[in-house]
Amino acid sequence: MRQYLAKIALVVKDYDEAIDFYTRKLKFTLLEDTPMSETKRWVRICPPGSGGENCEILLAKAVGPEQNQAIGNQTGGRVFLFLHTDDFERDYQNLIDHGVHIVRPKSEEAYGKVAVFADLYGNLWDLIQPLS
Repeated sequence: MRQYLAKIALVVKDYDEAIDFYTRKLKFTLLEDTPMSETKRWVRICPPGSGGENCEILLAKAVGPEQNQAIGNQTGGRVFLFLHTDDFERDYQNLIDHGVHIVRPKSEEAYGKVAVFADLYGNLWDLIQPLS
């Protein structure tokens, strides 16, 4: 048996502002932006260099009060996503250069280098360069 996570839905306030943040500030790749109706789009992004071969993020525009309340807090304030990198210093500096909110500055842990940052809505991410 072979299974894998293909996509994770990330609830966003607005498609265009989310695309702008992820592609411009985090340098993610926009894989697809397909209109599904007048209000719904199928928007897929992935980290640079992954080519969508690993888990993708599906940007899902919130609909209704319950989903709107989840924007920026999909995991109750815990780190939500773990972004691995092959060059921590490069990517950490990119976050700083683009004004991304650093929640916990870089540190060296037993498993590698790590920092916590918040996306445009406040979801928490770990930037990690694992030990080889």
